[in-house]
Amino acid sequence: MRKVNKINIPSLDKARLRNKDSLTFVYSSEIDENLKSRFENKKFFIRTYGCQANIRDEEIMSGILVSLGMERTEDKNLATIAILNTCAVRENAEDKVYGEIGEFKALKNKNKDLILCICGCMIEQNHIIDFILSTYPFVDIMFGTHNIQDLAILLKEYLKKNEIIIDVESKVGDIYEELPSKRNSTFKAFVNISYGCNKFCTYCIVPYTRGKERSRKMEDILKECKELVDANYQEITLLGQNVDSYGNDLNDGSTFAKLLEEVAKLGIPRLRFLTSYPSDFKDDVIDVMKKYPNIMKYLHLPIQSGSDEVLKMMGRRYDSKQYLELVNRIKTKIPEMAFSTDIIVGFPNETYEQFLDTIKVSNIVEYTSAFTFIYSPRKGTPAARLKDNVTYEEKVKRFKELVKALEVSFEKKANEMVGKTYSCLVEGPSKKNSDILSGYTENMKTVLFKGDNCLIGKIVKVKILESHLYSLVGEIVYE
Repeated sequence: MRKVNKINIPSLDKARLRNKDSLTFVYSSEIDENLKSRFENKKFFIRTYGCQANIRDEEIMSGILVSLGMERTEDKNLATIAILNTCAVRENAEDKVYGEIGEFKALKNKNKDLILCICGCMIEQNHIIDFILSTYPFVDIMFGTHNIQDLAILLKEYLKKNEIIIDVESKVGDIYEELPSKRNSTFKAFVNISYGCNKFCTYCIVPYTRGKERSRKMEDILKECKELVDANYQEITLLGQNVDSYGNDLNDGSTFAKLLEEVAKLGIPRLRFLTSYPSDFKDDVIDVMKKYPNIMKYLHLPIQSGSDEVLKMMGRRYDSKQYLELVNRIKTKIPEMAFSTDIIVGFPNETYEQFLDTIKVSNIVEYTSAFTFIYSPRKGTPAARLKDNVTYEEKVKRFKELVKALEVSFEKKANEMVGKTYSCLVEGPSKKNSDILSGYTENMKTVLFKGDNCLIGKIVKVKILESHLYSLVGEIVYE
């Protein structure tokens, strides 16, 4: 059995700490030339699970490996380095990761030079590391969300010692700027504005895995966005676990509304942001969204539950009345605003009446889309310790009822778009028909239409001809 080098191991107790130490901003992009000679012209494979933050982490890791002279491949058999970038939000995501790790056993037997790395949110949990060590001893390197910038260092350490390397910082690290990045798209980009979360909702593992909220300096964000504008990117999405709390830790007057306005002024054709927290969402953000036409009139505003009792058990810091009042204020100022949301069905001991409260709120808001989930207990969170008197079968039944109710508003909102013309960012050919292009509107509705592949990555005008539940059919309008 190989020796295990535990440089750092995760601790939920450490992760709970929220110290007031000032952050260090590190500006560095050094390349180890010796390591470059080892990996130059070799290939790497990355699979990412989970949210947009994980996708952005993937781009940083790709950038580091490309700076070492490597080339990305989608064929595991050709890879010298394979990275599984994991998600811990739901059990289903973890199960998928375990299945894929198992597939690498045969590949490792065939290719002794293959270095298998597991990183991301799953690895921030000590019991996960213990399970991987006992079940998948062929994994070579494990590192957490705070250690991504050290990927090259960890590779060097592994090559030197041929030991299983574990480096998972539970305490919040520094903010690293000027790291290499290989973006997945040439026309749309994610830009982190902050990291971590301070909310500690009782069901959520993210505050433990991503650490406390820490904001990037506004000038660094604007520099990155300006580079994207200069590179002719068409869309930027600002990312944070809670964008509305941006700047609270900087003590320099920075707010999300100010940042949003400054990015909009750079002239990016389309500007979005994820994710908002209802009780932190300020009216000045509404005013900025209204003022700038390049800020898309689409808002992802998680409700999680329409029941005040369940929201309290979830540790959410608002009630249904406050949520609906916010929605109403937004709709009053921006009538064309489209809303999406997150909803959890089957929180421990949720009654059917409480579940119906969620449907009531959904009917009032009239969401255009929603991410709906059956509650998945996360070890180490308060909710995971609750006894639950609701069967999984009942939760599945309610989930189906919710989806059916949501689809009524989805269909209504889609039908309202027929006959109108929208700007669409063309993403590429349709997955089902390569002769048809697929794009999405300002309000994040997928539209299928005929057009030449030269339009990919461009914004075009599309008139909506037909509406379907989850997509629209249109035709290009040439002006």
